[in-house]
Amino acid sequence: MAQYMFMLFDSEEWYDQVTAEEWQSQMKLHNEFMAAVEAAGARVVGGEALLPSSTASTIKKGDGEPLVTDGPFIETKEALGGFYIVDAKDLDQALELAKLVPSGNIEVRPVMDTSEGSAPPA
Repeated sequence: MAQYMFMLFDSEEWYDQVTAEEWQSQMKLHNEFMAAVEAAGARVVGGEALLPSSTASTIKKGDGEPLVTDGPFIETKEALGGFYIVDAKDLDQALELAKLVPSGNIEVRPVMDTSEGSAPPA
């Protein structure tokens, strides 16, 4: 099994208008996604929802002292709203599972092995 990070990107406007009922409906969809992953023989090993990007702080490093600013690093229409770490047998399975995530845009990326003795990325 290999690990893949599913990064969920969506418009944050939804959070400003969501009702309690809509929120519960979305949480149900995420629970159904996690059940589908298990049914496929894969496993969700981690993941979290993130607060809106307006709550972010960014640290920019340059030649001088690191600069801390409020807010996200870049302006974008879609923001990282959460992530899953999934153990899947291969990239093909990870991509099929990512299609089931209840999110508008999902970036799938292999997790790098940084354990002692691992090789650098090719």
